[in-house]
Amino acid sequence: MIDEAAYDEARLRDWAAGRARGFARRDLFALAAVAGTAGLLPSPAQAADAPIVKPLPPELFKVFGTNAETKWSALKGQGYYVPIDRFFVRNHTSTPIIDAADWSLEISGSGLRGPAAHVTLDDLRRLPAESHAVTVECAGNGRSYYTSQQGQTVSGTAWGLGAVGVARWRGVRLSTVLRRAGLRRDALDVQPSGLDPHYVTGGVDLGPVRRPMPLTKALDDVLLAYEMNGEPLPPDHGFPVRVIVPHWIGIASIKWVGKIEVSTEPLFSPWNTQFYRLFGPEFPAEGQPFDRQVIKSAFELDPGATFPAGRWTTLTGRSWSANGPIRHVEVSTDGGASWRRAHRVGASIEGAWQRWELDWQPSAGAHELLARATDVHGHTQPEVARYNTLGYLFDAVVRVPVTAA
Repeated sequence: MIDEAAYDEARLRDWAAGRARGFARRDLFALAAVAGTAGLLPSPAQAADAPIVKPLPPELFKVFGTNAETKWSALKGQGYYVPIDRFFVRNHTSTPIIDAADWSLEISGSGLRGPAAHVTLDDLRRLPAESHAVTVECAGNGRSYYTSQQGQTVSGTAWGLGAVGVARWRGVRLSTVLRRAGLRRDALDVQPSGLDPHYVTGGVDLGPVRRPMPLTKALDDVLLAYEMNGEPLPPDHGFPVRVIVPHWIGIASIKWVGKIEVSTEPLFSPWNTQFYRLFGPEFPAEGQPFDRQVIKSAFELDPGATFPAGRWTTLTGRSWSANGPIRHVEVSTDGGASWRRAHRVGASIEGAWQRWELDWQPSAGAHELLARATDVHGHTQPEVARYNTLGYLFDAVVRVPVTAA
């Protein structure tokens, strides 16, 4: 299986039937009892007190403890790729400082024909390399709008729309490394694990951040990346090597990867059972799994921005969809009463996202800006996002208040 939804549905059946290795139903119930809630994820910002390494100036970031959201006003005029100094940071605990000379990647498990393999950074650099434009986006990007726009209570980091970024990632295909390690014909699942400090919640040590994927996905388009926008990976973004999983939610792109397990059995972790599932009144008690992000649009400005009244200005923004390139973007400057088609700005490199612009001459007073995108498969942003208690996959059109004076 390479289709994410089919994979997750199959794994959900395995897990419910007790065919689980790595994180079983009894582990989930124990965690829920300690945490005091069966479906809610405590904010990761409460779980760690170590800092993010790179500077976080307030004009570029909004900081949530161990996480930092990019301000959209900081992306105006920045080109297609998000510069490293303003790329968002999502940490479950804290950024580890790793010596590249001491780092190696262990590949092991029942899905290999022989013993564990170990790969150094020099080994990776000697293998054929590829570069790709890939969007990395937290599953909770846009979470705060469930509350501010829809009046619904959700848990987790209160992201606006800035927990997303596009970079040019360079590295080695995971398929190259796995095949060199020697795969068995019946290998089934692949699970990368990070070297960041263990995640502890409710007094329960859940171990390193990790999340499985089907072998077919691992052999398709997944990268072991060691460069970002032409530079070595910075510490906050996975140095020395991270996993990049195109089109899947950000948690799949494990940073600071230190181990990859290849198994002949279904693999599970807290990050595909307790966390990163859809819980709520419309979903089953055990949650509905997901892997793909959704479609979104953002203006390159901060809410509450002020424009000169009566003068022409150019509104700019970006739209993106995990399901394919953007076909068109519509913009409303009157709260949704009317819409105009935005103009494309530049190419959509590998479909990661599309920049756009629209000229506007605002009258004096308050205005509400909206942008909605449609991708090549016909997915359009709705007026209301489907509610879930953890606030994942917000895709509704965001209302942005501005003023002209």
